[in-house]
Parts: sequence; structure tokens; C-alpha cells
Amino acid sequence: MRAVGREIGVAAIGGGKENQPERGYVKLYTYFRSSAAYRVRIALNLKGLSSEMVSIHLQKEGGLNRKAAYRAVNPQMRVPALALDSGEVLTQSLAIIEYLDEVHPQPPLLPGDAIGRAQVRALAQLIACDIHPLNNVGPLRYLKNELGLDQGGIDAWYHNWIREGFTALESRLQAIPYAYGADVTLADLCLVPQVYNARRLRVPLQHFPKIVAVDAACSKLAAFEKARPENQPDAE
Repeated sequence: MRAVGREIGVAAIGGGKENQPERGYVKLYTYFRSSAAYRVRIALNLKGLSSEMVSIHLQKEGGLNRKAAYRAVNPQMRVPALALDSGEVLTQSLAIIEYLDEVHPQPPLLPGDAIGRAQVRALAQLIACDIHPLNNVGPLRYLKNELGLDQGGIDAWYHNWIREGFTALESRLQAIPYAYGADVTLADLCLVPQVYNARRLRVPLQHFPKIVAVDAACSKLAAFEKARPENQPDAE
């Protein structure tokens, strides 16, 4: 999969006819460090799909996601957003991934049985709905700018919610070798970006061997490697 990268309000990175996205997925609005966008990049890679990567820098100029150009794309002002050639724009990473799984069912990202699907969705939502929102850019910025916490206080907040969430997640993982057994699922797409962020913020992971094992198994797959933040056109 090859993808074009550019940034709203910033000069394009790459380009050329050989890198044009295939019909159907015009643009993925992304940011290299965004966990939610990271999940969608993994899904696109697993499905063998390409899309123009449009970088929305969440820090530059107070956040390019807050500018009118991107607000017109996604009024929530968050990444990712996936623009289709039909004119539809999809938002929320889990909704985007399940859409991709429905229209491109191979390889499947949810089990074939109803209980398995519910279990995988529960693991994914434990991360995406309970852990990630408390440690996202918006809340951390609010802690600093509005509540006056210093970096030590912000780091303590971050570490606390990672430890609490990972403790619950660790008890539920199968880790043989992936989060829910022998096949990669939606749960793995959520777990890997969260582990990446935990390591970046120096959260000790020695008490979470199953989480570390799942992350290691996924890291051996090209789809995950290509999606890593440092491998994106807008990486800094």
C-alpha cells in the first residue's frame, strides 16, 4: 500500500500520479501520533487499501484540527476522518474500521460468532472508550492550561489511568498470540497504539506481560509496522 501525505495549511509531502489513492477512499485525515488514526491506518493496511493521507497537526498553531478548513470536514474537530468518493465523510475510528470490515470483509477483524464479536468489541471499547479519552490531547491540554497542573501532575494523571485500564485489560486477554486468540481482531488495532503511547510516556509495563506479548506479536506484522507513527509522512 502506498499513500500520499499532505497537511491542511502546509505544503504537500510526496505526491505524484503513481501514488494516487484507489477509488473509494479519497482521504484519510490523520496525525502521526493520534492513537485513533493509528488504528485506522492499521485497518487500511490489513485490508490492502490505500488513501491519501492528509495530516492534521494537533499541536501546530493551536491545533490545525480547530481551524475552519478541518471543522468543515469534521465538526467535532478530531481525527481520524475518512472521506469517500461518494462525498460521505466517516468519523470515529471504531465506526470507520467496522465500515471497512463490512465492505472489505477479508481478512475479518471480528469473529464469526456473536459472543466472540461482543467480546472483541468489549476489549476494543475498554481501550478506545475508557482508557484513551482520559489521556487524549484535549484533556491533557485542559489539565495544563485551565487547571494549572505542572508536567509532573499531568504525567501522574496519565500513568494512573493507563495502569487502571491496563490492569483490567490484562485480566481479559488471551494472548495466544493476539488479544482474542489466533487471529488479529479489532481489539489488537486498539491495543497496539495504546501501548505505543504508554511507552512514549514512560509507563512501566512489567506488570502487564500479556499486553506486552500481544503488542510484540502484532509488531511482527507488516500492516502494523507500516502504521507506526514514525513511519508516517508527517512524522516529526
